[in-house]
Amino acid sequence: QVHLVESGGGLVQPGGSLRLSCAASGSIFSIPPMSWYRQAPGKERELVASVASSGTRNYASSVKGRFTISRDNVKNTVYLQMNSLKPEDTAVYYCRLGGPYNAWGQGTQVTVSS
Repeated sequence: QVHLVESGGGLVQPGGSLRLSCAASGSIFSIPPMSWYRQAPGKERELVASVASSGTRNYASSVKGRFTISRDNVKNTVYLQMNSLKPEDTAVYYCRLGGPYNAWGQGTQVTVSS
């Protein structure tokens, strides 16, 4: 069984930055893809960024150039550096461990407001 714990959310002013972390623990025997999703009130959950085991990264067009996803395979941790935050980035952010695990974190709230 795999367990994901996210941290780093909070309240930030427009233009500010936050760094989210997601640590995976449990029976992980490979380097699966890891990703960040978000869900704003009244909206569907959407993919924000993903990083494959090869290191290849993909981003939603709305965050490209502002967000950076990275991973530490030794620590089984994925990060999301979020810069130039906008009010429309406000959402609950979830990390996901892909491949055979398909595990989700509990979510962390990010609020961008003045």
